[in-house]
Amino acid sequence: MIPPRQPARVLIIAGSDSGGGAGIQADLKTVTMLGAYGATALTAITVQNTLGVSRVYPLPVDLIEAQARAVLDDIGADVIKTGMLGTPEVVEAVAGLIDEAGVGAVIDPVMMAKGGASLLDDTAQEAVRGLMVPRARLLTPNAPEAEALTGMEVRDLDGQRRAGERLLAMGAQAVLMKGGHIAHERVVDLLVTPAGESLFESERIDTRHTHGTGCTLASACAAGLARGLMLEQAVAQGWAYVAEAIRRAPGLGHGHGPLHHGWPLDD
Repeated sequence: MIPPRQPARVLIIAGSDSGGGAGIQADLKTVTMLGAYGATALTAITVQNTLGVSRVYPLPVDLIEAQARAVLDDIGADVIKTGMLGTPEVVEAVAGLIDEAGVGAVIDPVMMAKGGASLLDDTAQEAVRGLMVPRARLLTPNAPEAEALTGMEVRDLDGQRRAGERLLAMGAQAVLMKGGHIAHERVVDLLVTPAGESLFESERIDTRHTHGTGCTLASACAAGLARGLMLEQAVAQGWAYVAEAIRRAPGLGHGHGPLHHGWPLDD
């Protein structure tokens, strides 16, 4: 009997979402649906649902490191995906873990939950800017995150382009500038690399069920990269997966509802 081929491996370092729509829960659903194996190092436990975040309990740095090393020493990883980190100490520890692993990293610079709750200390923004941006194989900021990281205004496509170029100059290998927060009838995400740029554009879907889109997109890209796709292919696959997950959102909750991560099983 031919043994099964070892699956692509993604180590996810992020926080938990008790509502299941974002964070580690969304990451694992996404990575699994796109054909990779997801392992985790939990950074924080949040108490949240579609209406918002009511509590955040950060985990000790040594416990975060121990989780990640337990995975890396045994299972290994082809890509590391980061989400909610929270404090400068956690950012520093995760930067060290990325260096130790020696694999590409998809960095989602999570700063704020969909309902508006802050998920990144003000003092941690500088650590993300100095330590995580230069370690990003792919950085996936939305417009407010890009503004915080670069100090530049991001209100249109030109702003996305300029901020993306600034983030490349700060050390990121590639930047996916997400356009969902920009007021326009169409949503445009811009992939900026040293070799050029690619546009991903669609009509804006009129829905409140967009909780976890950032986590999902970053994890989808990480799964594609782990499986050996070229960057543009991984982003295109992830972008299409998220767009359909929004269209098929199950309508759960009374606030910003989750996506339908399992939609490929419906066909």
